[in-house]
Amino acid sequence: MSENFNMSMRKFLKQVGVTSQQAIEEAMRNAGETKGKTFDAKIVLTIDGLDIEHVVTGKIEGP
Repeated sequence: MSENFNMSMRKFLKQVGVTSQQAIEEAMRNAGETKGKTFDAKIVLTIDGLDIEHVVTGKIEGP
């Protein structure tokens, strides 16, 4: 794969990670009492023009 591809993919994944963390933290603050609770999480990645639907699931513990 080309260097441009690798750089653009890394930049996109960094943006996904940073903005997702910010969104989760804001949702936790707005949800009220989340201490001790565990939340099921799911990310679905699709790319226009490619036949891809990648699903990642996990659990996030409240602060």
